[in-house]
Amino acid sequence: MKSIFITATDTEVGKTTIASGIISGLINQASTNLTVAGFKPIAAGCDLIDGQLKNEDALSLMQVSNAQFSYQKVNPFALKSAIAPHIAAQQEGANINIEQLDWHYHQWQQTALDYLIVEGAGGWQLPLNESEYLSEWVVKQNMPIVLVVGLKLGCINHALLTAMVVAKMGGNIIGWIANHVDPNMQCQTENVKALAHRLNMPCLGTVPYLANSQNVEEFIDIQLLKSLIA
Repeated sequence: MKSIFITATDTEVGKTTIASGIISGLINQASTNLTVAGFKPIAAGCDLIDGQLKNEDALSLMQVSNAQFSYQKVNPFALKSAIAPHIAAQQEGANINIEQLDWHYHQWQQTALDYLIVEGAGGWQLPLNESEYLSEWVVKQNMPIVLVVGLKLGCINHALLTAMVVAKMGGNIIGWIANHVDPNMQCQTENVKALAHRLNMPCLGTVPYLANSQNVEEFIDIQLLKSLIA
């Protein structure tokens, strides 16, 4: 099983949209049948559905995957409040740590999957508790990382800072994807060029503003992505 971790420059910049597009692209553009699933370890902001807390991002990943698993497996830490996960966990009496994440990831490694697309929560440096970070777990598991850059004012600084910290921690960003989240942003093309000039990694795609997030896979270079984790 090959894994790809999806992180971003901020929250609400399209990690789920891009993760779903990658899942669909791997499934639809493969010359051979590939089994692909999404994994959203931590989700804050869940609704009670059929007696179980569920998050719309995790449900979106499940909808596009062609390997079906239980909601609990896809999103083991489902928190009700739409706030920082470590604060929500404290308020709701949940305990999230690297050891638990290791256990859940190991369960995925026992499945007959070709690809597991792992979506983070928030940005790169997300606290799990008072002393551990989600980023530390990603580096420990040596997952290839795709950075989603939400194109809005300040995105160049956010992208460069994120890339710098990931590299300093020993993480491996294999590529980045520009996602137009602000249709009114000025000089979008110039910003993408500035990012491409400064980020020392391939650009895997530029996704236009899509109100319904349709056909995202068409704007992502799936073949290049596969070659970078071969």
